[in-house]
Amino acid sequence: MVRASNFAVGLLNVLVVLVSLAAVGASVYFRVHGSPTPCQKSLQDPLLVAGLALLAVSLMAVVGACCGVNWLLRLYLALMLVLIVALVALAAFLFLVTNKGAGKAVSGRGYKEYRLGDYSHWLQNHVASGKRWEEIRSCLAEGNVCRSLAVDGAGREAAQFFKMNWSPIQSGCCKPPSDCGFEFKNATYWTLSPGSSGAADGDCSKWSNDPKTLCYNCNSCKAGFLASIKRQWRVLLVFNICVVVIVLFVYSVGCCAAKNNRSDVYKHHRCGCC
Repeated sequence: MVRASNFAVGLLNVLVVLVSLAAVGASVYFRVHGSPTPCQKSLQDPLLVAGLALLAVSLMAVVGACCGVNWLLRLYLALMLVLIVALVALAAFLFLVTNKGAGKAVSGRGYKEYRLGDYSHWLQNHVASGKRWEEIRSCLAEGNVCRSLAVDGAGREAAQFFKMNWSPIQSGCCKPPSDCGFEFKNATYWTLSPGSSGAADGDCSKWSNDPKTLCYNCNSCKAGFLASIKRQWRVLLVFNICVVVIVLFVYSVGCCAAKNNRSDVYKHHRCGCC
């Protein structure tokens, strides 16, 4: 029983060690071969920290289980308990901050339009404002989001262009809001209609046909980004719940291994063994 539980803990954590080494390796690769843009920096550091933390905790479990070092197993279990509490708190947080916000369908068009005020105050304040938004904006501008829409929409008439399947970010960042009254000329160029007031939440004056500007400074772009974040975080919420179940299983196996190791040591001592 002792060997079986120790083997299970060791095997499970050897797999985690491999995953953590892959995360550390990916972070180092991006750091050495990638250009130092805000987008890449925002991915490199969390990936490196998470990989090193997983590596350290998993090595504790492997050494503790394979070598019978019970105090390492107990430390590992304490850290796992902290992880479980953190994952449950994260699940609750993800549910609360993604519980609000929905796009408004536009008649006859393949996209929805999004309003910044429809999303939770936390998302607005911590994602779509200040320096953080400047970093996100630079990521969107250097990415392929609007460029791909322009390539797919090249040569299309307005009716065909509007019926394309747009992502929330493309809807908010790659065109002016519908209420502004801009006329579609082609996939990358819009002009203000004669007589249009052009004042929808202040976004109309922020639109530019410059591919580096577009509507990246608009509230509609921020709202589209939050809509995308909400979708991704909902998927993350489901994934997080699955991880909690797996971690609880690993924790229970670790508890059995620690208990069996302690019983085994006690029996050896009673028999006068070293």
